[in-house]
Amino acid sequence: MITIALSKGRIFEETLPLLDAAGIAALEDPESSRKLILPTNRADVRLIIVRASDVPTYVQYGAADLGVAGKDVLNEHGGTGLYQPLDLNIARCRMMVAVRKDFDYDSAVRQGARLRVATKYVQTARAHFAAKGVHVDLIKLYGSMELAPLVGLSDAIVDLVSSGNTLKANNLKAVEHIADISSRLVVNQAALKLKHAAIQPMLDAFALAIKK
Repeated sequence: MITIALSKGRIFEETLPLLDAAGIAALEDPESSRKLILPTNRADVRLIIVRASDVPTYVQYGAADLGVAGKDVLNEHGGTGLYQPLDLNIARCRMMVAVRKDFDYDSAVRQGARLRVATKYVQTARAHFAAKGVHVDLIKLYGSMELAPLVGLSDAIVDLVSSGNTLKANNLKAVEHIADISSRLVVNQAALKLKHAAIQPMLDAFALAIKK
């Protein structure tokens, strides 16, 4: 049995064509089904639905053989014990620093101010500001990041930005690009060896589908 870990939403939707290229089709829609383990058209393949941030952990410990996770999640996880053979070029967005439109970020950085930064991407933010020599106090949040600067909780946020419309709607502006983000295929290293005959054709099919 090959187990593939996926998260609901955009990643699941954009992974479906890749699964189809490998001859794999989910028999139920995770948005309407309450099941966390979904059967597929192949008796030897199943999908498990987990939180996006948990995908690398399920794959690392062998509860799933493969998974699809955003580079943002993998950076926070550290990627220990994972093989990352493919950038799937799906769920693309940018990791950015953003502030209120009336906050002079460049001036604050030049003057060596100690900034309060709200984010759920603590490892990414810490590494970014350390590389710039900027002193920050990191505040971990799990959602509604845009609210933090508006109510004085933080000076800045580090978050994913897609269209930028949410920033504009909340009177915020992006001031610094940290990284381009997309989703990667991750594989349990032991599974790749022990189940190579079953997994490698999937990797080949995904790779071919990406090029089209």
